[in-house]
Amino acid sequence: MLYTEVSPAAKRQALRDGLASRRLLQLPGAFNPLSARLIEEKGFDGVYISGAVISADLGLPDIGLTTLTEVATRSRQISRMTALPTLVDADTGFGEPMNVARTVQELEDAGVAGLHIEDQVNPKRCGHLDGKAVVDVGTATQRIRAAVAARRDPALLILARTDIRALDGVPAAIDRARSLIDAGADAIFPEAMATLDEFAAVRAAVDVPILANMTEFGRSALFTTRQLADVGVNLVIYPVTLLRSAMGAAEATLDVIRADGTQEAAVETMQTRERLYELLDYSGYNTFDTSVYNFAVPSIHSGTKE
Repeated sequence: MLYTEVSPAAKRQALRDGLASRRLLQLPGAFNPLSARLIEEKGFDGVYISGAVISADLGLPDIGLTTLTEVATRSRQISRMTALPTLVDADTGFGEPMNVARTVQELEDAGVAGLHIEDQVNPKRCGHLDGKAVVDVGTATQRIRAAVAARRDPALLILARTDIRALDGVPAAIDRARSLIDAGADAIFPEAMATLDEFAAVRAAVDVPILANMTEFGRSALFTTRQLADVGVNLVIYPVTLLRSAMGAAEATLDVIRADGTQEAAVETMQTRERLYELLDYSGYNTFDTSVYNFAVPSIHSGTKE
């Protein structure tokens, strides 16, 4: 009922423990707090909070238009709803090194277990678009040093994302990754790797966890968990997958309503009222205080499509 009883500190330690286990951790992207609860129920290792999803939810392209306040607000809403650790996209840190430091503390206060800071020029753009530009290595490492210095909980995971592979190739990405690790990064997010061999090359070059971004319609093929684990990837995110699935279903339903004048033909593919109530834990609210919460909860097993 209400919010998770698992503390942010415990979730951060869970993420650290998961990485130490050397198994591949899967973090689907939540597009709202309720989808985070669904991710947890389905048995995943964590929840990813995507900057591209936050932008899209606001009706904006992913070109650095969102603010720290917007990202921190959504991070807090999602993190407090799930017992799973959350990892958030902090873009370039929303400014200069002092802004990066504030970003880290705001997101730490929001309850996230980890965040990543990237080396794109500010304002950034989606990592799988053309025309990206990255900052010099000095600026990139300064951002990471500021992030590491600002965190108050040492268990907060700070990942360094580098987009340099698309510009200068894998050797440059490896060099940049090593510099970011020297600056204090706990893990590396090499963006837009094209092949398993490229992931394997990064894995061989660094001794910290690495993250793979399995976004649809991007530069990387959609590798399986077995393939990624075999080349030593430690975390895999699916940032926009659930939003794309939900919006695809929403568009199809709107087409049905326009064509038929009713949503009847789409009802069979919808989440039922009972299933929604189950995810929302209506029964928990009902039993909390029946003198206040005295609504009736439909049976989950009634078989009625509502």
